[in-house]
Amino acid sequence: MTTAREIMTPDPRCIGESESLQEAARLMAELDVGALPICGADGKLRGMLTDRDIVVKCVARGGRPAIETAGLLAERTLVLAKADDDIRDVLTSMERHQVRRVPVLDGHELVGIISQADIALTLSATQTGETVEAISE
Repeated sequence: MTTAREIMTPDPRCIGESESLQEAARLMAELDVGALPICGADGKLRGMLTDRDIVVKCVARGGRPAIETAGLLAERTLVLAKADDDIRDVLTSMERHQVRRVPVLDGHELVGIISQADIALTLSATQTGETVEAISE
């Protein structure tokens, strides 16, 4: 059995829920990623923020990314994986909820993120294709 821990990208950087969307965008550019976990002052996961969220939910609506915070756009209903979950279960969850990235927790601690890129680098072309197709429907 392949576990989430085995294919995840470890040690994700968080954006604080009180930090600006502009800072989140800067961090995304620096890290060359399209999404960041949003963490509270206690270090616990509060949501996920994507570059698309910033554009569609803030910029396109005339918002001010230098002032609006990451916490305002936090997706409250998260699809999560546990570090020791079977990757097949994680893929099924990603497909069912049509999400491209899944935070991975060990207990209550954020330890990684599984993205479509992680899947493509680890699993067969067939599994990757089926997952990407199901997520994109």
